[in-house]
Amino acid sequence: MTGRPEDGNLAARVRQRIAAATTPVTPAAIVSAVRAEPNAAVLGDTAVLRIADRVRDDLVGAGPLAPLLADPEVTDVLVNGTRVWVDRGSGLQQVAVPVGSVEDVRRLAQRLIASAGRRLDDGSPYADARLPDGTRLHAVLPPVATEGPYLSLRTFRHRPFTLDELVRQGTVPRPVAPLLAAVVAARLAYLVTGGTGSGKTTLLNTLLGMVPATERIVLVEDAAELRPGHPHVVGLQARTANVEGSGVVGLGDLVRQALRMRPDRLVVGECRGGEVVDLLGALNTGHDGGAGTLHANTPSDVPARLEALGMLGGLPRAALHAQVTAALQVLFQVRRGDRGRVLESVCLLLPEGPERLVTVVPAWVRGSGLGLAARALGALLRERGVAVPPILSEPWPGSAGPA
Repeated sequence: MTGRPEDGNLAARVRQRIAAATTPVTPAAIVSAVRAEPNAAVLGDTAVLRIADRVRDDLVGAGPLAPLLADPEVTDVLVNGTRVWVDRGSGLQQVAVPVGSVEDVRRLAQRLIASAGRRLDDGSPYADARLPDGTRLHAVLPPVATEGPYLSLRTFRHRPFTLDELVRQGTVPRPVAPLLAAVVAARLAYLVTGGTGSGKTTLLNTLLGMVPATERIVLVEDAAELRPGHPHVVGLQARTANVEGSGVVGLGDLVRQALRMRPDRLVVGECRGGEVVDLLGALNTGHDGGAGTLHANTPSDVPARLEALGMLGGLPRAALHAQVTAALQVLFQVRRGDRGRVLESVCLLLPEGPERLVTVVPAWVRGSGLGLAARALGALLRERGVAVPPILSEPWPGSAGPA
């Protein structure tokens, strides 16, 4: 849609025609406007529809970025001024996309943000929005964006990956897949941890899709990203302040509301503030099998990260560690490598020392095999009546064989 100059000239004239009209911008109205052009008689149906799609993208869609967002391999689209970068799972690459001038990019950003009911202008130079197709957009305007505008778009996968698909693409080693399924079946509470863009949401979506259909999943998210393949999912999304500075609904508020909604599995899409206190409190009131994601570059960073978030919620260090010990059991650490996103380790959160501070002990590590917590993880699964996967029956460090 973006590679033919003659299409661009015709699309520009059609945009002007529609902008001057007072009729609603519908697909039929756009096609009629294309056919009303003087040279449209020589166009076939395919060309008319191609140009109509381009005009629609320019008027109500993502404009020249629309083909990239429609590409199933693209996970991120980044615009720096007039330069465009994409990520297809193996790192960022610059692509040649005719986005126009800096002013064209600014207008595109403002239109997309406005379509979500948000404001983006000199008085509010940055904003988040969610596009109709689920794409998440963050935009920053100059002079805050020194060489901007900057647009950061995270695409939305409409169908979550199955565990078999993650195995086939190399994210999860095949022998480890039954271990992930066993953790879900045993209703152990877990966090999916990793850096930005490491695939935390992707893995969490997959794990939630394995929850029995008889259970109700209640999602609490800052921005609605989780869409697990499960028949009974209800979602709650935080709300930012309006232009008057009121109307905020935070994640902590939503966690408390979720507890009144009869959740079998309570899930917080991303713990990034004091709401971690509400989540830990909820998981300590009989809500087994809860889950969430957390930014952490390594598993060993998780306790300190939880401490920092607990302080935001007013929870002292000792109380935080006691809550974590009682509420959470498993960590799934993911990372982004040269060949895509991979499950790096499966760990347990275990108390140690006289102060009973939480430490992270590996049960399995990619490239190293079983870790010191393998025996403890197997015991947890047996206690909950779940068969221990074969991988945990292998000899572990310091042992002649399984107990």
